[in-house]
Amino acid sequence: MRLRETLLSWPVVRQLRPGGDHLALGPAARSAGTESVHPRTEDADRVVPSICPFCAVGCGQRVYVQGDDILHIEGDPDSPVSRGRLCPRGSSTKDLVTGEGRLTTVRYRRPHGREWEDLSLEQAMEMIADRIIAARAAHWQDTDDDGVPLNRTLAFGTLGGAACDNEENYLVKKLFTALGALQVENQARI
Repeated sequence: MRLRETLLSWPVVRQLRPGGDHLALGPAARSAGTESVHPRTEDADRVVPSICPFCAVGCGQRVYVQGDDILHIEGDPDSPVSRGRLCPRGSSTKDLVTGEGRLTTVRYRRPHGREWEDLSLEQAMEMIADRIIAARAAHWQDTDDDGVPLNRTLAFGTLGGAACDNEENYLVKKLFTALGALQVENQARI
């Protein structure tokens, strides 16, 4: 009797039996393990609409959340941009957010230093602002040698990323132009 039960528990035997599920689309493909499996999205407390961060296309995403943990991310079928589809990079967004190698602090290595140190975001932003102000003051050009007005600095510039949308790139361009920078470029054009 035990041998018969063991044989009948094998999916191939169930599939080949007369009157059985020959295509293994139903009972022949089921086991105790598959019966206990359910979609991970069923455990979510809420679904948060989002936009994929990888490029400027702006594909819609549905983020399934339980408590403060992300369970799953999938394409949003209501999105007019992507209609529920995600590229391989967009499909890996959960790993971007929850991956073990993700940095969650600002890392800084001082000039000639050999070790990285953690900084608060506020401290890092202050350092960046101080350096931009100092570089602008030290390298500002009111005029050229012939007295032609320049009102610029060549001490810094910006290189935007393809993940920025048009509005973000517009604001970055306006900021750096207002600071007098000429080197305003975007990775999408390079």
